[in-house]
Amino acid sequence: MKSIKGKRIVIIGSGFGGLGAACLLARAGASVTILEKNEQTGGRASVFEADGFRFDMGPSWYLMPDVFSQFFQLLGEREEDYFELERLSPSYRIFFKDTERFVDIYSDRDKDRATIESLEVGAAEKLDRYLERAKQQYEIAVRDFMYKNYRSIFDFFTWRVVTQGTKLSVFTKMQTYVARYFKSEEMQKILQYPLVFLGSSPYNTPALYNIMSHIDFRMGVFYPKRGFHAVIEALQTIAEKDGTTIRLNSEVDEIVTENGIAKAVRLATGEEIEADVVISNADMYHTEMHLLKEKKDRSFSQRYWDKRVMAPSALVLYLGVKGEIPSLRHHTLLFSKDWQKNFGEIFEHPAWPEDPSLYVCNPSKTDDVAPSGHENLFVLVPIAAGLAYDDAPLKSYTEKILTTMENHMDIPDLRKRIVYKRTFCVDDFAARYNSYKGSALGLAHTLSQTAAFRPDTKSKKVKNLYYVGAGTNPGIGMPVCLISAQLVYKRLTGDRSAGALEEL
Repeated sequence: MKSIKGKRIVIIGSGFGGLGAACLLARAGASVTILEKNEQTGGRASVFEADGFRFDMGPSWYLMPDVFSQFFQLLGEREEDYFELERLSPSYRIFFKDTERFVDIYSDRDKDRATIESLEVGAAEKLDRYLERAKQQYEIAVRDFMYKNYRSIFDFFTWRVVTQGTKLSVFTKMQTYVARYFKSEEMQKILQYPLVFLGSSPYNTPALYNIMSHIDFRMGVFYPKRGFHAVIEALQTIAEKDGTTIRLNSEVDEIVTENGIAKAVRLATGEEIEADVVISNADMYHTEMHLLKEKKDRSFSQRYWDKRVMAPSALVLYLGVKGEIPSLRHHTLLFSKDWQKNFGEIFEHPAWPEDPSLYVCNPSKTDDVAPSGHENLFVLVPIAAGLAYDDAPLKSYTEKILTTMENHMDIPDLRKRIVYKRTFCVDDFAARYNSYKGSALGLAHTLSQTAAFRPDTKSKKVKNLYYVGAGTNPGIGMPVCLISAQLVYKRLTGDRSAGALEEL
């Protein structure tokens, strides 16, 4: 194994991937500096306070607790020393527009059985079989795929991967796969909605991602008290404990290269910071097309990016509301009537969705994040990345969403009770996070953008330049970005194993 002790490592960006990489590398003895464009760490997992309300700006589902636990244990740390986790019960509530009914899902087989059976006769037994297969596929993915770097296509198509991969339904679309088990639209939607966490559509995503149903139904949904920035603060504390320097309000303008080798990072102020290794946790497109000034240094061309399928952007509403909203749970989903049309307006024919699905997080059901007698709502409506708009249509569509919530989520007087409102949309994602086309998440998880077909953790053209986070392997999601940090660590130390790291 190669030693990284004493190496000067500069990390661009402080999302889960960037902070995770800093924790691992600093613990192993590297001299780490993080450069963060914004006023706080966290990337999309930022937080803000206004009028007594505390809002997580981005991630709100704590899934894959096994991955978080493994990461902290790898560092010799304990999550409970930094934040308190609460398992949500119910995990979430779903409203169906077409039937005007709602169901609560508990991620508990006994509690959920009657609910599932009410949606489709015989569905409870089918779900048991579906989830058992999803569990097996999850275990294969964690053991053989998720913690593995791919140096070439041949590294992907090893005998073990080929034999295990046949069990993962790689070449079947999620919609087709789910329809083999369940006939009712309600059940199909319940098993497909987790793809939103991956920024994908069930009509173009490989069925291997049915592992999300195991994560959802079998592993449960959690919430870190004080919100998701509490997890970011934990990673920051650990990184700084091992000597990591974090510089906020430090926008990077260029990755300085010399003869195909990354030598330094230049800030927008002109200051230059020398580095033996540069790791970018910034948006992959932004890194390639803006921070690498020379075309010869770029692994991908503009033509490549023009052909990529981006995860949706979003219209996000941060609402402070007077009084309690009994119809909502901590997590509440509203599913559109025409599922396929809704996804089509996001991925194929970009437009403001006529019949939108949406998600509401109400953390004040679980935590003290709002003034007494009030609740705070995080409302997310998936919309097409790159969607153009100005103030008038944004304001009009915001009103449409509030009306939709009033009519279909049993909140008849919502607008009258709003005491604080902030919107965040495509242009804001682009401005705050340098996100390509204002995507809320990055590259979608289509087959051609998964595993060996996703941008690698190592630059193809520039020596000593690496990538971490949602744009590279394994992909989108907070725990997945922590796995990505382990992949970068493996790259730098020469570890070619397929499983999770057992020690540093």
